[in-house]
Formats: sequence, C-alpha cells, structure tokens
Amino acid sequence: MRKYVIMGVQGSGKGTQSKLLADDLDLVHISVGDIFRWHVKNHTKLGAQVRRLVAAGELVGDDLVEDVVSDRLHLHDWNYGFVIDGFPRNRRQAEFFLESYDIDGVIHLDLPDEEVRRRVLARRLCSQCGMDYNLIAHRPEVEGRCDVCGGELVSREDDSPDVLARRLRDYHSKIDPVVDLFRGKEYVMTIDARADKFTVQQTIRARFNLPPFDPSRGGEPAELRS
Repeated sequence: MRKYVIMGVQGSGKGTQSKLLADDLDLVHISVGDIFRWHVKNHTKLGAQVRRLVAAGELVGDDLVEDVVSDRLHLHDWNYGFVIDGFPRNRRQAEFFLESYDIDGVIHLDLPDEEVRRRVLARRLCSQCGMDYNLIAHRPEVEGRCDVCGGELVSREDDSPDVLARRLRDYHSKIDPVVDLFRGKEYVMTIDARADKFTVQQTIRARFNLPPFDPSRGGEPAELRS
C-alpha cells in the first residue's frame, strides 16, 4: 500500500500529477478541492459556504477541512493506497494528519510565484460541464467555448489577480511551515514543477523509487504533450 501527500501552490499541477500517479498505480486520488467543488456545483449548504469564502479569497476553516478529509478517508476504498491533494494546508492540519495516518512520502511541487501567476491567470472552466482548460497548454478548438459541450469558458472566481496575490501570501505563510514539518521527518521530496507534466511525473517516480511512467499510456501523441 502506498500513501502520499502532494503539495504545491495553486497552478503547480497537483491535480494532474495526482491523477497520473493514481491511474497508473491503482491509487485513489483524494482531492479536497474537488470535494468542495462538488458541493458548490450541487448547491449544498457546505457549497454555499465554500463559495462565499472562495469569492473573498479566503480558505475554508481548519475544522471543516479536517472533517471532510476524515469522512473521505473513512470510506476505506483505497485498497492499494491514496494520493491526497489539497491537504494539509497548515501546521495544525499536518499534525492532525500525522497523528491519524502513516504516509510514505510528501511530493512537494515547487513553482516560482511569477510562473504561478502566468499559469493561473490563463485557466478557464466550462460554465456548464466543469471541464478545465488552460490557454497556455490546453486551448479549446473554438475560442471561449468548451470542446465537450459548447458551454462558455469562464475564469474561476478565485483566479483574479487580487485574489491570487492574497492566496500566494496566505500559501507561503501557512504551507511553508507544513513543508518544514514534513521535511523534519524526512518525508519530503521537492520536485521542480516548471517542466512539462510528463517530465515532472518521471521525476516523482524516480525520487520515490516507483515504477517508471510510460507516457504512451496517457493517450496523447508526443507532439501534443506539454
């Protein structure tokens, strides 16, 4: 059984790298952000609360995040392990997690703030089906329209320059101490996230002595990989 935490600033590719690991190694990808987005999309009470916080550039409270993570992990559908994305977000959550679960490693995706701004401000989301796009690496065939359903592409509520600046400040003040805590226990492998997604994935595999990744299984022609 393999259990990993993947950490990185917004736009560093946590979701992409988690999915590549999970799909290839039969791990369960647990994305805290996806859980909250599901609640927002389905107009639940939790979703309304999350939407207000995100629009204000704030993070969801510790207690609520811990409850959501505990409930998800208690499903025990991760027979071969998991990779958790978006948690912990501060030292208190990290201590809670270490007390509750054994982990095999922390994947720390390192990305300079200027590259974060370039990537994040290019992100778009289909307003109808939720498909993700990035105007740098994954442009739609028709500008402003989703390739899947034809819905309008919009920026996420938290992808404005002002909100991003606040989130970057918040990230460094809260997440840097978490990485230091994990690093003190020799869990952390820091990976340069500036490379293309397949190179980053290969680096993760090599650093954690995992089976090499075969890019051909990603279903993309070599000339389209980025």
